[in-house]
Amino acid sequence: MDGDKESIENSYGSHTHSHTQTKAVLNRLSRAIGHLESVKRMVEDGRDCTEVLIQLSAVKSAINNTGKIILKDHIEHCIVHAAKNDDEEAIRQLEEAIDKFMK
Repeated sequence: MDGDKESIENSYGSHTHSHTQTKAVLNRLSRAIGHLESVKRMVEDGRDCTEVLIQLSAVKSAINNTGKIILKDHIEHCIVHAAKNDDEEAIRQLEEAIDKFMK
């Protein structure tokens, strides 16, 4: 995975921290967007529904895997910082985000 660090302002507080996976996440999202555009063209071209569904499944998987990277990076940086600073709101917001992500 990419080791580049990006400085990101956290919505949980005023601290600035590094996310090590920002570039990798952006690359994965770009690929998923390209893949989804290909699926859209498949639909426009009248391709077989089963082929479209298989490709949509691949897009969903790519997005879910990207979400897992974001979650891991968030825990390693934001939540560690929040725990050190007794920021219970950050933990609550993470729980809420996980619930929404898992739906």
